[in-house]
Amino acid sequence: MKELRIRVLAGVFVVAGVLSWAGARLWNSIGTLPSVPLAAPIVLALIAVVLLATALSLRARLRAQRERQPDAKGVDPMMAARAVVFGQASALVAALVSGMYGGTGVFLLESLDIPARRDQAIYAGFSVLAGIGVIAAAIFLERVCKLPDDDEHEGTGAAPTV
Repeated sequence: MKELRIRVLAGVFVVAGVLSWAGARLWNSIGTLPSVPLAAPIVLALIAVVLLATALSLRARLRAQRERQPDAKGVDPMMAARAVVFGQASALVAALVSGMYGGTGVFLLESLDIPARRDQAIYAGFSVLAGIGVIAAAIFLERVCKLPDDDEHEGTGAAPTV
């Protein structure tokens, strides 16, 4: 399984942001308001919390297993692999959605004197921050699930994860 690459996530963010900014300009020329739902940052933040909780739980279980604690609950490798895949998918979607809301937010910065657009710009900003939180939690989850001998292979490309 390949690791998440920050460059890919940043590229998705930038491309989505530029396309979203252009789309917002087009929408504005038609006379409608580009909309950012209030639920967007909330949902992204919830995904970040789930990813972080999963990573912390797996880290504690792996540590207990490594230290050979008598009541240590083992980690199923398939469950860990599924968690990593969920984290990677979440990070890619968060990069896309954050870029989209970021582009819309940049467009909305031109008209902060209008209360409705100011609120939309705030929601867009919080969406970008929550998306960055999802990406950070996904990268942390991926690092937690790395096999101990993966450190030797870091410079050789794709390192397998649990």
